[in-house]
Amino acid sequence: MFGGISRTALAVTLLAGSAVAIDVKIRDEQTSNQLNRIESIKDAAKTLASSTMSFYSDRDSDIPGIVSNSLYWEGSVLFSIMMRYWALTGDDSYNDAVSEGMYWLRGDNDDYMSANYSSYMGNDDQLTWGLAAMMAAELDFPQKPSMPSWVTLAENVWNSVSSRWDDSNCDGGLRWQIWAYQAGYGFKNAISNGALFELSARLAHYKKNQTYSDWAEKIWDWSATTPLLKEKTWTIADSTSCEKNCSDSSSYQWTFNYAVYMSGAAYMYNVTEGKSKWKTGLSGLLNTSQQFFPKKYGTDIMSEIVCEPIKKCDRNQILFKGLFAQGLSLIAQVAPYTEDDIMFLLRGSALGAAATCTGGKKKDLCSMAWYKDEYDGSDSLEQQLSVTSVLVSNLVAFDKESLTTQSTAGNSSASGTTTGSASATSSKPTSTETASGDKDNGAGMLSSGPIVLITAMLMGVLSFL
Repeated sequence: MFGGISRTALAVTLLAGSAVAIDVKIRDEQTSNQLNRIESIKDAAKTLASSTMSFYSDRDSDIPGIVSNSLYWEGSVLFSIMMRYWALTGDDSYNDAVSEGMYWLRGDNDDYMSANYSSYMGNDDQLTWGLAAMMAAELDFPQKPSMPSWVTLAENVWNSVSSRWDDSNCDGGLRWQIWAYQAGYGFKNAISNGALFELSARLAHYKKNQTYSDWAEKIWDWSATTPLLKEKTWTIADSTSCEKNCSDSSSYQWTFNYAVYMSGAAYMYNVTEGKSKWKTGLSGLLNTSQQFFPKKYGTDIMSEIVCEPIKKCDRNQILFKGLFAQGLSLIAQVAPYTEDDIMFLLRGSALGAAATCTGGKKKDLCSMAWYKDEYDGSDSLEQQLSVTSVLVSNLVAFDKESLTTQSTAGNSSASGTTTGSASATSSKPTSTETASGDKDNGAGMLSSGPIVLITAMLMGVLSFL
């Protein structure tokens, strides 16, 4: 599926010959002992998890789960990756912080429509929290008996968001934003629809409920009628406008958009026991995603190709590679035929990323450009989190059981009922929600903005907001 000559031999040499805090041995040629490779990855991940959570402890918000007051969605990414860290390393040092944040922001209706943030939330923001709750359910992450179960929280998000399915424009699809007064309300974007597709597929896998499978099919098929998912070229456009009846598009390619559509396809491949529709779609998107591993970097080091070369990635976009790495590792687990090709990419990316981690007093701060084999002087939670994610993702090659497949796992010790008007027992959505207001803050996530905003970014006027 993927080809090319690995460039990471250089990274291996640099790691072996320098005083680098993140010294990780991933490839067979570095150590023939599998246990040594596992411990090397775990040690590196532990170092980076510590620095990542230090950023969280020192954040500018005192609200559990809120990394920054301007980014509601970011906490869901942090917790999703840290739950995966716990599951694959056994280190529970950060479980209490993760649980606190996951529960704190669940909202009055247990659907992550937290009252303090709901007035400017996007569908994509809410869905990332639903996917984090789904991750907790799949991993059987510890939960409090007095709280709703993790899968209940995930289902409540699904019910809330699926009720906004909009048949009145473009014959279906989710809008980027929830409220009409928000910039971007007139767009339907890949991350909102792709994330609902992924959540539907993962719920279908976990709950063995046909309604979720039907919705996954519905979202995929609708996406394929728009530029968001082009089956002829297996490319994913970032957004399309209601004004043009979803015929136009932003063609810029983001790793996160591919992560949600590919992950959903992989889960549906698993649910349907290898149905050709899902294998064709997954393989097609995986082949196209080779664009995120440019030949000039050796074909196995990940790059956010829209913003990274021009040094215009904002905080949101710095997270995308971490989410892409996590998505690839999930795909390798539920669609095993992809494992060899995916692990080639994850190993190369982890080695490249680790080679940048020489910053700070502890020599453990990392850079975004993983192909440079050097620290660039910048530092942020987002960079640390993405590197942590790609390292942790390499552990799936040695762990075949970390993804819970039993539909009852994690449900017996907690209470909770699903809420919302679009029930998992019916595939008929309710009417689209609308609202008015006097404040236009934009969505907290900003991963898939209107076409004009992306164009402005590339012109250097904005850094994608």
